[in-house]
Amino acid sequence: MKSTSSFGALKGKALSQGNLLTLLVISVFACFSILLLLFLQEEEDPYINKSLNLHGSIDNGSHLFRMNCVGCHGISAQGLVGPELNNVTEELNDKKIINQVVKGLTPPMPSFEMDEQSMADLLAYLHSLND
Repeated sequence: MKSTSSFGALKGKALSQGNLLTLLVISVFACFSILLLLFLQEEEDPYINKSLNLHGSIDNGSHLFRMNCVGCHGISAQGLVGPELNNVTEELNDKKIINQVVKGLTPPMPSFEMDEQSMADLLAYLHSLND
């Protein structure tokens, strides 16, 4: 009898380890699936889309930059309190730049409210700094 009960106990342990492995695999797959769905269902921001679809004016963007940005980023975008912005469009994509400007994601940068055309103009100016 002892032999049978030991065998039953070993068999139960093997089943529970197999069940744990199966549960772990299912959990990892479920987490991955949820993250994938969240990533794919990310809603497009209409403000960003409209800003990106407008043709920006470098001159108007330069004016906006001089009025709002030079205090922290410097007259030639060399950086002061805020970071240097020359070549910023090579480091960040336009969506990230828009979010940074309108949400002020990294303190002490404030958030700025501007219409889509002004944002397109500012992006055009920032792209011109790559030259």
